[in-house]
Amino acid sequence: MDFGQAYSPDNLRFLMEGLGMTLRLALVAIILSFIIGCVLGVIRYARVPVLSKLVGILVEIIRNLPLLLLIFFARFGLPELGIKLSPFWAAIVALSIFEAAMISEIVRSGLKSVEKGTIEAARASGLSYMQTLRHIILPIGLRRMVPPIVSQFISLLKDTSLAVIISLAELTHNANIVMGQDISIVLPTLLLVAALYFAVNYALSIVARRLESKPT
Repeated sequence: MDFGQAYSPDNLRFLMEGLGMTLRLALVAIILSFIIGCVLGVIRYARVPVLSKLVGILVEIIRNLPLLLLIFFARFGLPELGIKLSPFWAAIVALSIFEAAMISEIVRSGLKSVEKGTIEAARASGLSYMQTLRHIILPIGLRRMVPPIVSQFISLLKDTSLAVIISLAELTHNANIVMGQDISIVLPTLLLVAALYFAVNYALSIVARRLESKPT
């Protein structure tokens, strides 16, 4: 093992560039998937005629597809339909759609966990259904969703490594290039990459615990 060569300034800079791409990819996908997932989850919870059923079918289809297949579709399938995306945006589209389906289920379950007595009390006080949903159900439900949603975000960040298959210059992709220099630096490089993924994901878990324990 050659730690000196593995951790040379050029290699470290190259790996940090890959980490930066991973974080940008994860951040955009997290924002988009959270927004889309919340909308889909609320639609399913509200049981909007026809629409809720269609959304439910779509979510189940996406949840049961491999993420790698969605990445391939976004990168190589969409151009056949006249939509050509860069590796970055192909990964964003695939990750956002896949994670939004997962988050929609978390949101729906979180909303359903709100006690019927709380909802009935809100309606009895004169609030409409939409006011109850906005001011009572969503705030309570979202608080309960924090741990599973952050866990899903952590999974999303790890899933960004799958973008290596479409040659996106994220952390795993750049690590592969570094490891190709010499077999003696493979293990040191893998250890550093593992440490970087762990550091980012552990930071997310700390944020989740603080949000969960924050008083309302």
